[in-house]
Amino acid sequence: MSSTSHDVIGIGNAIVDVIFTADEAFLKSADLEKGMMKLVDLDQAAAIYDALTPNLEVSGGSAANTLAGIASLGGRAAYIGKVRNDPLGETFRRDIRKTGVDYKTQAATEGPSTARCLVIVTPDAERTMSTYLGISSFLSTEDVDVDAIRTSQITYLEGYLFDPPEAKQAFFFAAEAAHLAERQVALSLSDSFCVDRHRAEFLDLVEGYVDILFANEGEISALYETTSFEDAISAVRSHCQIAVLTRGARGACIVSGADIVDIKPALFSEVLDTTGAGDLFAAGFLFGITNGRSIEDSGKIGALAAAEIIGHFGARPEVSLAQLLLDRGL
Repeated sequence: MSSTSHDVIGIGNAIVDVIFTADEAFLKSADLEKGMMKLVDLDQAAAIYDALTPNLEVSGGSAANTLAGIASLGGRAAYIGKVRNDPLGETFRRDIRKTGVDYKTQAATEGPSTARCLVIVTPDAERTMSTYLGISSFLSTEDVDVDAIRTSQITYLEGYLFDPPEAKQAFFFAAEAAHLAERQVALSLSDSFCVDRHRAEFLDLVEGYVDILFANEGEISALYETTSFEDAISAVRSHCQIAVLTRGARGACIVSGADIVDIKPALFSEVLDTTGAGDLFAAGFLFGITNGRSIEDSGKIGALAAAEIIGHFGARPEVSLAQLLLDRGL
């Protein structure tokens, strides 16, 4: 196997995150289900934006957040995601490169505008998302940098991007390219409703291509159509090498064959916003695995990265995660 240029390359929806705070009454008035992600059109997104005052605007998207976390940890990260040649697209391009992530996807010169995700944080730190996907969902096999895939240890796929047929084809194309180069493939299921929409195809992807699966309790239970977390564990252990299952305040459970490693949460500050906690847990775990750390240590790094994120608004680290690792003896 040849040397690698990146530890992890991610493929996902290139989105600009807009963070707001509001109470549950606003969610009800806007017909938003607390804690869930809802796809909206441009007019619906504008209505929410006009009704609230943003606290923060920053380049985002689930996989992009993970890659930014890996870069903050000192890892070599690259990203594939589609934006338009508009002001928000330029904001995304500038911001993600500032994090240290290698980003070379060409901006589209026609079609819908750059995607944005309106994240409403309620006083209990839960986040409710309204996402306008715009041009991001038009990603296709033509946007996949095969050479970068072949020279990255792991290709990380964001489940949120699985809805459009072109993006779905790009996932399987990238996964095939990675395995032909004897590289690994990781997948985040992203959302239980997304799993419900594409269960059969997700199962095909997991069983045929995925080496490392990331999911929370709801997502893994939805994938295997069970209300029993233990039954979901039994099912997933034969479908991929490693399953990283996050459980919120209860930490995480990492399944590797017959082994199960429980990871405790690493809380060290007040919980203000859970946006990006799963993304950063994935960042820490992937950083650990690609840098020769054990499954348990990789899980602890993931928990630490997630703990930093939930202590402030937004899904990008506010401090150097590499320094935080040193300070915590990891």
